[in-house]
This record gives sequence, structure tokens and C-alpha cells, in this order.
Amino acid sequence: MRFTKMEGLGNDFIVVEGPLEPSTGDIQLMCDRRRGIGADGILVVSRVDAAHVRMEYWNADGSPAEMCGNGLRCVALFSATRGLTDGREFVVETAVGPRQVELGDDAVTVELGPVSVAGELSKVEGTALRRVDVGNPHAVVQVEDPSFVSVEETGARIERAAGVNVEFMAIRSADLIELRVWERGVGETLACGTGAAAAVGAARAAGLVGSDTTVRLPGGELDVHLKDGIAWITGPARIVYEGEWHG
Repeated sequence: MRFTKMEGLGNDFIVVEGPLEPSTGDIQLMCDRRRGIGADGILVVSRVDAAHVRMEYWNADGSPAEMCGNGLRCVALFSATRGLTDGREFVVETAVGPRQVELGDDAVTVELGPVSVAGELSKVEGTALRRVDVGNPHAVVQVEDPSFVSVEETGARIERAAGVNVEFMAIRSADLIELRVWERGVGETLACGTGAAAAVGAARAAGLVGSDTTVRLPGGELDVHLKDGIAWITGPARIVYEGEWHG
């Protein structure tokens, strides 16, 4: 099976042209960083017509995910370079509905969709957090410095209790957030597009940032724009290499 290894801010994926529905075991083996190719997840991209492609995504543990922001940017680049669509602006069909994408010279801009922020803080496993939905579920925890947070311990505990992705957010200015993310079904990743949008949504609801915010993640910076409750993100996507899987 031919595959393309891609990454966006260090969030890395195995991308395959569909139709294909890999088994849980195949996904786990392919994503294994010692015995497989190694990735945070698998993306299957299928042509619909000249202006549409379909995206399906599975986490490294084999569980399906509703949305992936960095993955969506990689899907956009993959589709354009493979000739699956015409032009540099088109629609990607996802599990949570159609999403607009646009390829620029140095970055890819994608629509993540509505950001729904809970009005009240809640507590999970003794940690105060704000629930946010970006097509997939998030819990945003505000901290003084993400560098000193035990992301693996606290993130895993909250994920087990609430089934969410967990963001640890520090507000650095009215247009800059520092963030680390524990992704459901994966663990801590270098970047998370929906997590960045969730953090901006939570911070915006609290009056701490504006509608245009840079999110600084371990893998690099992502620009998040909120307009009429819809999140757009702009950042890099890159093809790393192509290969043949013989698993």
C-alpha cells in the first residue's frame, strides 16, 4: 500500500488515498514509532469530484476522530499535489460536515467550523476547566506556565474521566497564547489545530484575547481566527516522504 508521510507543526500523519477502511490493528501497527511507520494518526483521502474530497481520520490507538485541524491542512495539500481537486480552494467533507480549505504560498488556511464554549467552569478529577466543542470535545485548563504542567499525568486522567482532548493554556498577551495539548487516543502531541481553536474560544469567551490570536505550541505557531463563532486556522503543512507499506 502506497502512503505519504506528512506533518503540520510536528503533528504527523500517514496519509493514504482512499477508499480504504484500515483495521484497528493495522492502524496501531502503522502508527507504532518502532515497529511501523510512526505517526499520531492515519488520514484517508478520497476524491468526490473536482471541487470536493472526503477525509477520514483515525488516532494512533485505532479510534476514529471527528476532526483534526492539522490533519485537515495536510489533506488539503495532499489533495492539491495529487490532483484530486482543481484549484487551490475547495471543500473537504469530514465527519462533522463540509469544511472550506485554501492553499497559500507558504501556509494552508482551513475552516474548522463552529466553536461552542460552555458558559461555566467545571471540575474533572479536581481540575478546573472549561468545556469546548470544535467538532470534537475539548477541556481547556488555564495555567501560569504549560512548561511546568505534568501533561501526561493530568491530561491522561482527565481524558479517562471525561473522554476529551485536554489543553493547558497560558495567556501571554491579548493576541498570544502558549499551549500544550494532550490528545485523546494519542497522548501529548507537538501541535493540535482543534486544540488551539478550543483554547482561543475559551480565552475569547473570558474576554482575555481578541478574535485573531497566535497560539504557540511545542511544534510551532498557529494563527487562529474566530469570525461569527466559526474558527479558521492558518499554518504549515508538509510532505515528508512517500513509501510502500508491507505490513
